[in-house]
Amino acid sequence: MPRPDPALLDPARYPFSCDIEPRFSDLDLNHHINNVAIAGMLEDARVRFYRAASAPDEFRGLATMVASISIEYLGETHYPDTLTLHGAVEHLGRSSQQLVQVVTQNGQPVVFARTVIVMVGPEGPAVLPESYRARAAQWTLRA
Repeated sequence: MPRPDPALLDPARYPFSCDIEPRFSDLDLNHHINNVAIAGMLEDARVRFYRAASAPDEFRGLATMVASISIEYLGETHYPDTLTLHGAVEHLGRSSQQLVQVVTQNGQPVVFARTVIVMVGPEGPAVLPESYRARAAQWTLRA
């Protein structure tokens, strides 16, 4: 896969960020943070993003499902240095949205991810709530 557009690696474009401390158990045999651990951290940051971007009752009766995720590992990640995960809505569809995330460590981009998430109700795909759509502009990728 080609590397992401360099403009997508600028943390200033992302309205959300959180810090995650790696654990020693996240290391692989080469003493880098394991790719599976990174995927878990991306998931954790997406959950934190949704908690910040939506009202508590907004998704009542609905669930979100990851339809696809691509992760580009751009550099090595090391323990015990903090990872900062930045997130933004890249695109809203009818019942889905695309989120982008860039992970930095010591100010350098080390991971880029793009995730398509589908809203699901009792009968299958559900329309994104209008209240969420109205607020989504403040959580979209900045120009």
